[in-house]
Amino acid sequence: MPVSHIHQLPGWARELTETAPLGHLGFLDDRRLPRVLPVTFAVAGEAFWSAVDHKPKRVPGRELARVRWLRRNPAAALTVDRYSDDWERLAWVQALGQVEVLDAPAPAALEALTAKYAPYREREPAGPFLRLVPERILFWTAT
Repeated sequence: MPVSHIHQLPGWARELTETAPLGHLGFLDDRRLPRVLPVTFAVAGEAFWSAVDHKPKRVPGRELARVRWLRRNPAAALTVDRYSDDWERLAWVQALGQVEVLDAPAPAALEALTAKYAPYREREPAGPFLRLVPERILFWTAT
């Protein structure tokens, strides 16, 4: 059964969203074509946070296509999954909502991102930051 808040997730789903090293952010581009990008993310309060970090890019973070697209059309989905060759261990969580593009994160979000990712402890992400507050969260596990 879908929920609308992160704290309503069953324990296994909450653990998956807190420990998965990678999520996949789905959204629409300017031509309304679907795009899915792998993202680092962390949970802070009732939101999922991701950051544009210092990895090499062709343009500054604020000018990235995904940032422009999400500013124009903030509808998005973050999917976090657990794959295993033992299909009884398969699971996923998908948060649907609107992404807010912010120049600076909430302190708890930056703390969660730096706690989860060692490269962020060495060099904090400069942003922008993506904040997804779920309107609906779907989840499934094989067991």
